[in-house]
Amino acid sequence: MKLTTHLVSAPLHTPFITALRTATHADSLLVELSDGELSGWGEAPQVWKVTGDSLAGAQACVEGPIAAALQELEPDDFTEALRRIQGAVQGNFGAKAAVDVALHDLAARRRGQTLHGFLGSTTTTVRTDVTLSVGDPESLAAAAAARVADGFDVLKIKVGTGDAKSEFDRVRRVREAIGPEPKLRLDANQGWTRRDAVTAIRALEDAGCDIELVEQPVVAADLEGMAWITDRVSTPILADESVYGVRDLVAVIRHGAADLVNVKLAKCGGLGPGRTLLELAREHGIGAIVGSMMESHVGIGAAAALVAAYPTTAVNDLDAAWWLREAPVTGGVRYEGSVIHLPTAAGLGVTGLAS
Repeated sequence: MKLTTHLVSAPLHTPFITALRTATHADSLLVELSDGELSGWGEAPQVWKVTGDSLAGAQACVEGPIAAALQELEPDDFTEALRRIQGAVQGNFGAKAAVDVALHDLAARRRGQTLHGFLGSTTTTVRTDVTLSVGDPESLAAAAAARVADGFDVLKIKVGTGDAKSEFDRVRRVREAIGPEPKLRLDANQGWTRRDAVTAIRALEDAGCDIELVEQPVVAADLEGMAWITDRVSTPILADESVYGVRDLVAVIRHGAADLVNVKLAKCGGLGPGRTLLELAREHGIGAIVGSMMESHVGIGAAAALVAAYPTTAVNDLDAAWWLREAPVTGGVRYEGSVIHLPTAAGLGVTGLAS
């Protein structure tokens, strides 16, 4: 098997603004794994403020220790290859995820199956929410109304950048603009203190804003703070940055820190670890969604295939490729409002880099 890396930067049609950063492009390392005839694809996004992984670091990891670990293996040595990917290096979850997905993609193509079919699913579509960038109340309300008109019925509002009153005003204004039917969820990206989180969430509950869930209200390491919030509000709390791997999820469960977990391939290291996290959450009565970083149709396609085979308890957060003005690859998943259509072609359905 031969590993090749490709650096890509795909422009967004609208700036993506959160409590942590502002993005105008999706910068990723695409990994191509070839058996000489067919190629599988995977993706390692650059997300400095969340994982700390860089494109340069991911590329060095893929071309160095991971490539070395896969030497002398044949394409059919699937299970051993997955084991070696995870053991090749500490951390570097984005690089591991890219090669893990590429290996799954190649295996599916060699069998003439779609990736979701290879994972055991006959589902052809999955649903996603759509995120609203940070903004003032009026711009958020206008964006929310536009997204509902585009066919999205679950909207995520980025919060955590201001005081409790300003957060309340923005969310209330969005609810007024879209009416009672669409679901609203909030993502603070670690931007609140525990007291600010409780103040804001209780105010929204009292105002009848009907918030589906609140994602990562406080810093990732503050599981006691998350548990403190969870105990004091009725709205479900979703752990994101607090959970990378199994140990993290076990700690969340033991602390009673959250009601749900957000599983992301670039955080956990690929489809293999992602399946483990979803199964662990289900066994312990924890809800789950599958999310994404700012990724292209490669990363989103893999996450959507995982969701198809391992259904989650809430609508997933897979709108990242919808934000792209131009895709860096040809083929793959496509969006129709909130519905992601999985490919009918083998693997991820990706046929190569866009010209």
